Amino acid sequence: MEGKILIYGTATCPFCVQARDAYKDRATFVDVEKDSEKLKEMLTLSGGKRQVPVIIDGDKVTVGFLGDTSLRGGIPLFGGT
Repeated sequence: MEGKILIYGTATCPFCVQARDAYKDRATFVDVEKDSEKLKEMLTLSGGKRQVPVIIDGDKVTVGFLGDTSLRGGIPLFGGT
């Protein structure tokens, strides 16, 4: 999967929508609600976690999305004032 970014998620998940917006066309979105085989694939990659989105970037697996901090001037989504 080198160089290809995959986002496993659902169409109604707000964090999945944010991840898709942040990655734009650098990533391919996989809707795990519509494809049970892709859900199994996601669960294998995430260590069984049923949290979405699961973002695969090369060998790196990230479960969840806190937002693109660059869109908010480097301020993280949680914490700070």
